[in-house]
Amino acid sequence: MIPESLFRVSSLEYVYLNNNNFSGSISDNVGDLNRVLELWLYGNRLSGSIPDSIGKCSKLQTLYLNENLLEGSLPNSVTELKSLVYLYLHHNNFHGRIPFGFGNCKNLSVLDLSFNGFNGGIPSDLGNSSSLTEIVIVDSNLTGIIPSSLGLLTQLSALDLSENRFSGRIPPELGKCRSLTSLKLYRNQLEGEIPGELGMLTKLQDLELFTNHLRGEIPISIWKIPSLEYLLVYNNSLSGELPQEMTELKQLKNVSLFDNRFSGVIPQGLGINSSLLQLDFTNNKFTGEIPPNLCSGKQLRVLNMGHNRLGGSIPSDVGQCPALWRLIFKGNNLTGPLPEFAETPRLEHIDISENTISGSLPRSLGNSTSLTYIDFSMNKFSGFIPPELGKLVKLEFFDLSHNQLKGPLPSQLSNCFKLGYFDVGFNSLNGSIPSSLKNWTKLYTLSLQENRFTGGIPAFLSEFEMLTELQMGGNLLRGEIPSSIGSLQSLQYALNLSSNQLTGEIPSSLGDLIKLEQLDISNNNLTGSLATLNRIRTLFLINISQNHFTGPIPGEMMNLLKSSPSSFFGNPGLCVECTLKCTENEHFKSCASQFGPRKGLGRVDIAMIALVSVVAVFILVFACVFAFHQRQKKDTEIASAEEGPASLLSKVMEATENLNDSYIIGRGCHGTVYKAALNEDGLFAVKRIAFSDHKGGNKSMIREIKTIGKIRHRNLIRLEQFWLRKDYGLILYTYMENGSLHDVLHGFVQSAGLEWNVRYRIAIGTANALAYLHYDCDPPVVHRDIKPENILLDSDMEPHISDFGIAKLLEHQCSASENSTVVMGTTGYIAPENAFTSTKSKESDVYSYGVVLLEVITRKKALDSSFPDGIDIVEWCRSVWFNRQDICDIVDPGLAEEFYDYNTMVHVSNVFLLALRCTQTEPSRRPTMRDVVKQLLSQNEATNKPLRVCSTS
Repeated sequence: MIPESLFRVSSLEYVYLNNNNFSGSISDNVGDLNRVLELWLYGNRLSGSIPDSIGKCSKLQTLYLNENLLEGSLPNSVTELKSLVYLYLHHNNFHGRIPFGFGNCKNLSVLDLSFNGFNGGIPSDLGNSSSLTEIVIVDSNLTGIIPSSLGLLTQLSALDLSENRFSGRIPPELGKCRSLTSLKLYRNQLEGEIPGELGMLTKLQDLELFTNHLRGEIPISIWKIPSLEYLLVYNNSLSGELPQEMTELKQLKNVSLFDNRFSGVIPQGLGINSSLLQLDFTNNKFTGEIPPNLCSGKQLRVLNMGHNRLGGSIPSDVGQCPALWRLIFKGNNLTGPLPEFAETPRLEHIDISENTISGSLPRSLGNSTSLTYIDFSMNKFSGFIPPELGKLVKLEFFDLSHNQLKGPLPSQLSNCFKLGYFDVGFNSLNGSIPSSLKNWTKLYTLSLQENRFTGGIPAFLSEFEMLTELQMGGNLLRGEIPSSIGSLQSLQYALNLSSNQLTGEIPSSLGDLIKLEQLDISNNNLTGSLATLNRIRTLFLINISQNHFTGPIPGEMMNLLKSSPSSFFGNPGLCVECTLKCTENEHFKSCASQFGPRKGLGRVDIAMIALVSVVAVFILVFACVFAFHQRQKKDTEIASAEEGPASLLSKVMEATENLNDSYIIGRGCHGTVYKAALNEDGLFAVKRIAFSDHKGGNKSMIREIKTIGKIRHRNLIRLEQFWLRKDYGLILYTYMENGSLHDVLHGFVQSAGLEWNVRYRIAIGTANALAYLHYDCDPPVVHRDIKPENILLDSDMEPHISDFGIAKLLEHQCSASENSTVVMGTTGYIAPENAFTSTKSKESDVYSYGVVLLEVITRKKALDSSFPDGIDIVEWCRSVWFNRQDICDIVDPGLAEEFYDYNTMVHVSNVFLLALRCTQTEPSRRPTMRDVVKQLLSQNEATNKPLRVCSTS
């Protein structure tokens, strides 16, 4: 703690107490330091607020309070420091509005308020602080428009307002700030066109406007700024063609245009800019050829032009870039051979997949010994795999699938001992699988399918302890399935041994693969029973067709039989075990019929069954009538419960002008929600349920009061008060600053900077709330309408489940509504078993949660217009995943940058697979919400296991 006596030494002029781990608060006596010129207290653990007495330090020129734990609002007295030149308050917890009055600080040169939690926007009078040279307010929750008055700051050299929530247009008045060298407005919600007036900033070096909602063309005036070095405008809706003028920018270092709608031909003279470090044009509509001589300056590090419509061949000088680190031409129309890579010692990532590049793989690629990622899939490469590639000892990802390669796998590849992903599927490779490949102990995906490999399934595969996917179908493999394959305990995504020449029975150890989700052993000569597969309860796709299996189909596989009977065809010895209550499967005979007819029921048996049925129906009717009267009695008691105070209701009605439509912030099937600002009491949400408009509205409100009134959890919305009237009722909730998850994901103004850690926190918070409802409430509660609209987000993006209007308490009682055919929930989130009837099951909540999880990962709606007709997000995700096994084709492109981190990609992929398990068609195959929480927490642990990097940029 800073000694109190220090603030009483009025003669002090300089105070330097940085990085001393001081705690406590700043004394109110700080105002006594009326001679102090510089006060440096950054890098401590100071808490509390800045005392209002700070305004008495009239001679203070430098104030460093950054990197502490200070909170509260900034006092207005800070703006009274007329001598202030440097003010650094970044990395604290300040909130409230930035005070008006900084315009009076005529000597202020640097203002840094970054990484706080302010409300509101920038005071317009800041433009009057004429000495300002730097304004930095990054990631501080600012809203509103950027004031045009900032254009008055003619000495301003740096303006950084990135990662806030500014909306509206970029003020053209900023073009008057002729001293600007750096303008950063990225990751906001700015819209409209880039103003041409910015071309007047003749000293501008750095223009960063990425991740907004900008549209239109980049003004030609910007391409004429001679000092321009960095132009980062990716992730917008910009369009138009690139002008020839960009080739004349001799200082240009980084042009990142990816994820826009640019078109036309890339200027072929771009390579004369010898200063180029990075070009990223991925995900646009460029045509023509790749410009030559891009490496003329020998400095180019990143060359990304994937997912365009480029043609022609790859320029030969691309392989002569000594500084090149990342090369992506994925998804174009490129032809011709791959150039030699003679001088690329720093190259780590190369992706030229999804083109029509032909010829042989260059042996010189083995000289790029820094390579960790190679994707040459879906081209027309031919010839042999060069043994020189065995020199790539850092290689972690290698995909040569869907080409025309032949010959054996070189044994030298065993030197690539860091390999995690190896895919040579859909080629014409042959020979046996080299035993030397057992060095690949870090392998998690091995795909050799659709080749001409011979011999048996290697026993050394059991040493791949991290293997999660094994694809060996469509080869000429012989012999039995080795029992050692059961030791692959990590095998989860798929095991494919189909279309080979395998014989013998399924080894009993195969049942030990308790995580396996897909199994394909079709088109072999396998025999015996399927009994051992009954132990694998995670399977949701299986194909054992065209073999010689006999005996009953295991019970755990009956639902798979129903969903895909053809996956069992070609095994005439298979049968289904049928009880008295089931009918014989149309494709398979009953096992009992294979051993003779069943004995029918006698007359006495039939009579006894009829008598018992009559008695049971009588008891059930009596119980239901009794329970119905009891429920009516309970509802009456709740309706007469003590309501909120009339004075508070008056405030609510006054704040909303008697529930005027202008205060509506949401509508649902059970009511309309209004926003009410109650002065000193804060912000609230008011839900109005009109009983006359909604059948059962009174009961719905009573149920909501009954449910929410009993439970308390940080991730459940809290009921404050309620009032009941004849025709309607009102419920008062805490207001959630960030609206609903639907608003954040799909609203008109989406949250652009929705990083994975934020999405994960939303996922686990929602899961915790559902687990609490299902297992910690007595009786348990089933929500029955989990969807993004009912997940509200506070100022910290913490989720809170709302709308218990259709929640059902799992009480041991019966009522007329228990077996109602009225479907509760929202289309797209309703579990398959609830499609035509309403049931009280926790599993239905799990399904809905899984759909929400898929939305969080993909940022697509449950019923998205981009999906083919008739399918929802669950079907779309399963289809894409099963066809391509590539999380990059599923995940929200906004997460692509984070996927450069392997751990993040592993985390997202595992959460995605958890979402698929939650949305299993069969309720019994879904995890419980407790299991979901455990799996989410376990997936948050860091891992060194690499996974494929999405190469969208």
